[in-house]
Amino acid sequence: MHISRRPFSISATLVFSLFTLAVMPFFIGAAGAEKKGFPFHSGEKLIFQARWGFIMAGSATLEVLPMTTIKGVKTHHFVMETETNEYVDLFYRVRERQDSFTDIAMTRSVLYKKRSEGNHPRDVVVHFDVERKEATYVNFGEKMAPVKILPGTFDPLALFYILRLHDLGENAEIEIPISDGKKMILAKAKVAKREKLRVSGKVYDTFLVQPEMKSLGSVFKDRGNTGLAIWFTADEQKIPVKIISRVGAAVFTFELTAVQN
Repeated sequence: MHISRRPFSISATLVFSLFTLAVMPFFIGAAGAEKKGFPFHSGEKLIFQARWGFIMAGSATLEVLPMTTIKGVKTHHFVMETETNEYVDLFYRVRERQDSFTDIAMTRSVLYKKRSEGNHPRDVVVHFDVERKEATYVNFGEKMAPVKILPGTFDPLALFYILRLHDLGENAEIEIPISDGKKMILAKAKVAKREKLRVSGKVYDTFLVQPEMKSLGSVFKDRGNTGLAIWFTADEQKIPVKIISRVGAAVFTFELTAVQN
């Protein structure tokens, strides 16, 4: 099976919706998952404001919904919604919702959905078949040929929550299989450093995680020529408080403004 070791190509829509992250692998037994205690819980909602350069561009939310059952498998349910504001709508409108369903032990993805309105409409469903080791992509009812996946493969949205299950340490190098149903990659990232960061008037103790994003080019010279930078709180919750990405000359920034429980 051929596996790509570089990230998915990134469009402006994917960047705006925080589509691509690369984080570390996580394997625990299903029987002990609930006892270990996760840093997130049903009802948690993270609210971000988005900027395109210096222009306020819209908002994004990450939310944990109640557990559900997919084809007999009990799952976590994560949701991300993104929306451009009225100004940006004039030339690039985005209304997008992504749903990620993982097994309760957080060892793999079970189902992934993405529905988009605007310049690039989509109605995507990706089925993860653990027995056949395949992921199948369906868009507006049109099914693509399945792609082979490795055990422990996750969808892109689930990775926000996978990272929060681990202790972070400076210079840690990270790799995990990801599939969007079209291809599978072994995504890589590095924990660059620990630093104090001011976000929305509040100072956080954070870890800076830099996914390898060669298709995006460099973000800033002092950040190792990575195309994406994510800061997570250096505590038990490991909440993402800031994300910066660059596509060509365009810089996208997402900053946490509120946490609802």
